[in-house]
Amino acid sequence: MPSSPAAEAARRRTFAIISHPDAGKTTLTEHLLLAAGAIRAAGAVRARGEQRRTRSDWMKIERERGISVSASAMTFDHAGLMFNLLDTPGHEDFSEDTYRTLTAADAAVMVLDAAKGIEPQTLKLFEVCRLRDIPIVTFINKMDREALDPFTLLDEIAAKLALDPAPLYWPAGSGNRFKGVLDLRTERFLPYERGAETQPEPVPFHSNAIVRRLDPDEQAELEEGAMLVQEAAKPFDPESFLEGHMTPIFFGSALRHFGVAELLAGLGAYAPAPKPVAARRNGVETHVAPGDTEVSGFVFKVQANIDPGHRDRIAFLRLTSGRFTRGMKLKVENTHRQISINAPVLFFASERELAEEAFAGDVIGIPNHGILRVGDSLSESGSLRFAGLPNFAPEILQRVRVKDPLKAKHLKRALESLAEEGVTQLFRPIIGADFIVGAVGQLQFEVMADRLETEYGLDVVFEPSPYAEARWIAGARADLDDFSGKHRTAMAEDIDEAAVFLAKSSWEVGYVTERFPRVTFERTKERA
Repeated sequence: MPSSPAAEAARRRTFAIISHPDAGKTTLTEHLLLAAGAIRAAGAVRARGEQRRTRSDWMKIERERGISVSASAMTFDHAGLMFNLLDTPGHEDFSEDTYRTLTAADAAVMVLDAAKGIEPQTLKLFEVCRLRDIPIVTFINKMDREALDPFTLLDEIAAKLALDPAPLYWPAGSGNRFKGVLDLRTERFLPYERGAETQPEPVPFHSNAIVRRLDPDEQAELEEGAMLVQEAAKPFDPESFLEGHMTPIFFGSALRHFGVAELLAGLGAYAPAPKPVAARRNGVETHVAPGDTEVSGFVFKVQANIDPGHRDRIAFLRLTSGRFTRGMKLKVENTHRQISINAPVLFFASERELAEEAFAGDVIGIPNHGILRVGDSLSESGSLRFAGLPNFAPEILQRVRVKDPLKAKHLKRALESLAEEGVTQLFRPIIGADFIVGAVGQLQFEVMADRLETEYGLDVVFEPSPYAEARWIAGARADLDDFSGKHRTAMAEDIDEAAVFLAKSSWEVGYVTERFPRVTFERTKERA
């Protein structure tokens, strides 16, 4: 007899991995898949040729530069649970993609470099988690290199993040002196052996066997550190963790596959199953519970050309309720279009397989040709609307033109496709033919130029635009018409045909805000 939607949802653990660039996030992703038995070899482990590319970084530019610039989703079974791992871009220029991905996660793993502690981008991503009340598990990585004192790291977490750190393990040294970690709950020592194919079996800390792993000084140092931290830190409280006040701490080395299995077990034991989600049904506030019979979900990401040979376009749908089965018909709330989902996919980075069924917490891919966009709400009735995902005002605005004028129409289609994905924002000035592209950082333009060339065969040039700020405008129709009429040369439309004011400076934004008090100039817009 098949399980109920509520029972299946309770088996799900959907989590994102966040970190500053170079903290080892993608390597940890690889090794979590390895620990779960989902892959035979982690892509980050040194190997030759094609094997060397990481499994979760599939874009050409990601493999060339060794950075993640696009969120990816991976689903795997382990120890009776179904994990949905959402890998996010670490680079701050892609913070919008990360924000949208976090809307689909129930928990986050924060990866810290043991030698650097909390870095600026980690802090930004943490603030996003806090806004969404996402519980955070901390993995202190690279313990096999020289690291900060673990007490310093705990103090930094407490001071900068206002979180109670609760270590579940305690390290014995770092760098060349790193010998392993002590499980503070069971008092079993997990030895680390540099260069070993498989790590040795755990040994009881208070036993004769420990002398083969630690000399008397190391043993005394570890015992003292463990005793001090247990006295100073609050004991781990699962309830406090779920409420976002406490973070369990794990130590290890993702590259050496040490501490990763313990992190995975911790996620299974403590990370939350899917929770009820706030929504509106026919305009009335409600909550959608994972065990509800109606199938529903929201699109948090759209990705084109995962397989360039097939010009595919896939919407990532986070399911929020019901038992989804292949071939099911779902309605899009804002367009009222009904779509038959005949080829839904479960992701394994760039690899995929058909999803015969899925439940709340799962992320499925829906191949489509422009029907679905980021922020769309889907359900069987078509009456449910989940809170939209935000668009943030871009920080850099540039003109884009294609070198071959005969390909201008192709450029328009390609730019619209990338804007629908949320890679960048696209503004069409009311007067003038050039498109204005908005982004958070310069790297987004480089990624965009690379994708326009490799996926669409377009050689483009980005040029400075006269604009420095973009604001969506809102207000009564007469007030908007009055403002637009007086600033026609600075007016544009975004991809949803919403009115946008393009200002030459932040001073100009302040000036028009004072001159037109009935018009609101907004930094964010809900995509729905």
